[in-house]
Amino acid sequence: KELKVRNLVLSNAGIYTCKYGSNKARTSLHVFKLTVSLDGHFLQNEVPELTLMHNSPDPKPALSITLFNSNNNIVTPETENKSPEKHILNLKKLEATDSGTWVCNVHSDSSLINQNISFVVKVLGFQNPDMERKYATADSTVILSWHLNFQKIKWNKGFTGQVNWKQQESAKAHELLDFNVTALGEQHETRKSSHPLFEIPERTPKTTIQVKLPKVHFNHSGQYQCQLAYKGRHVQSNIELVVMKVSANPVGPLSRGVKMTLICEVSGPLPPKAHLRWERVNGTQMDIKNSKQHEVKLEVNISAAGLWSCHLIEDNDRKISLHYHVEEAPVWINYVVTGASIGGSVLVFALVCLCIISGISWQRRRQRAKRMAQARQYLLENKTCQCQQ
Repeated sequence: KELKVRNLVLSNAGIYTCKYGSNKARTSLHVFKLTVSLDGHFLQNEVPELTLMHNSPDPKPALSITLFNSNNNIVTPETENKSPEKHILNLKKLEATDSGTWVCNVHSDSSLINQNISFVVKVLGFQNPDMERKYATADSTVILSWHLNFQKIKWNKGFTGQVNWKQQESAKAHELLDFNVTALGEQHETRKSSHPLFEIPERTPKTTIQVKLPKVHFNHSGQYQCQLAYKGRHVQSNIELVVMKVSANPVGPLSRGVKMTLICEVSGPLPPKAHLRWERVNGTQMDIKNSKQHEVKLEVNISAAGLWSCHLIEDNDRKISLHYHVEEAPVWINYVVTGASIGGSVLVFALVCLCIISGISWQRRRQRAKRMAQARQYLLENKTCQCQQ
């Protein structure tokens, strides 16, 4: 004989007895109900809460609960609040890779319970890391990309998003574009910034949000944030753009005997294990100079022409390099410079001599005038007169 209990609810738990004549057979029915917060639809970095309800005849058995994620790895709850009829499990923050079918295993040795309860977790978010750093050289083309996972998890609900940029943490944010994704997975983007240096690439891969900088400027560095919004909740992924530029002072060919200053500069602070390095290609150890920690500007005084390179090095890995070619001045320019130096020295010497001669002549005139004044004063005091014969 079979008894079918359809659409089980917690109150169906209890002891069921089958009688046949004087024979009796008893069966204990334990009913479990597992609920997942937010209906199992989460944004990246949200914390799910699992509630396991249990109803059974007394005495209530002691239960052991083990969770397995979509990769079949054991997940340890951050907190657990339990009673004989109710277990509440708070998990860690979810990542986009946590999407899939999870399993809750309920075990009890006393009641011979070993039940697997499967449930689906969908995590809408980015395949990018939460914080990504991208390096670029001035005047180069840069494409910033955020890869969404809504197609991979078959997210059948609509959501919106936007991309913002701010040069510094405390600066005002500028909205570059906004987008929306329909329940059918159709993606639409709208440009919000009128700045000509920001573009939306014509051919953007599906499930990807992109911003293109055809000719990046030094002041276009900063934090670019892509934000998703779903039912009043938000999640974002940031890309930190660091731009490098090099310059020289003075600008132009390097003459013999003259020094030039090469300047390498990056926008924004560098990570703790990053530094700048100037070096001459095919040069020696004497042609290498490293910046100190947290320095974003490095200068080097050079007297040798050639190809010089500035590198941004992080954890012994060259993230980006920018070259500056120092040309050697032609020979005739060296002669001109030498002649100009000699001519300048002669001119200075001549000016000094002229000043000395002028000073002596002025001193003599001053003394002569002084003697004449004394003579006139003498004649007036003695009331004498000299007449011309």
